[in-house]
Amino acid sequence: MTDYELQMTRIKKLEVQPGIEIGYEELGTGDKYVLCTQMGFNEQFYARKFADHGYHVFLLWNRGSGPSSPATEDFGPGWYDVWADDVISFADKKGIDKFVYTGNSHGAGTGWHLLLRHQERVTAFIAFVPGPHNIEEGSSNLREIASKHPEINFLSDNWKDPAILKRRAGYAEYGEECRRHQLEMNYGRPLKKLGTEEKLKEALSTIKTPTLIVGGMEDMISRPDLMLRSAKALPNCKLIIYSGLGHSGPAQDITEDTVPECLFFLKNVEENPGKVYAKVLED
Repeated sequence: MTDYELQMTRIKKLEVQPGIEIGYEELGTGDKYVLCTQMGFNEQFYARKFADHGYHVFLLWNRGSGPSSPATEDFGPGWYDVWADDVISFADKKGIDKFVYTGNSHGAGTGWHLLLRHQERVTAFIAFVPGPHNIEEGSSNLREIASKHPEINFLSDNWKDPAILKRRAGYAEYGEECRRHQLEMNYGRPLKKLGTEEKLKEALSTIKTPTLIVGGMEDMISRPDLMLRSAKALPNCKLIIYSGLGHSGPAQDITEDTVPECLFFLKNVEENPGKVYAKVLED
């Protein structure tokens, strides 16, 4: 049995709308909820580890991928709104009022749409390699760009740590099998409907939710200049960028480092309400 097949034995399903089921994994217990939606979660995925630290984690598979309902129509760039609304429908069905949202790459892309549509529900946003893309540069998603340029490894970085290389080998097969069950349509780029960079920055400036952005200096998809733009536009943001690290690294290669950073961020948000930094003590 492959890692993907084994993972499917742990999947539960919830009907979020008539005829629409979302496959999900549940980890941990309690009322400190963390929700994430995307097209796959390998065993090293950072959000899994939050459950070991008191968080109740729900990993949702995007509609159109994995064990969730297949796509019956093409929403184009509107997929991000569909996925964001599925998160809210899932939370409603589970009786979850407030929650932390987190996502990696396209999962973080859904996070931007979630915040602009349902900001009142999200207590904090942990965004791994989130961009958003410069929407004036095109509309293709990573999968379509990579298929047109097979000579480029868009996920590569400059780190050659043997432990990281061994870890990557362990989840490479999972990634290949997972992609065979993913949405093949071009779901485009998040916030594309805003049309211009200026409107995108204006929209980000309305997001008051405490946000942690984690990225890599060698990321060719969520480039450092894009993450800096986002962090500057957001009024309540903390940005961490690792030199030498590419698009896939922060969420799975170096979780021994990135997970504690996330937990520290969440502790600050909880203990210093609404702030991304620790409470400043009086002298």
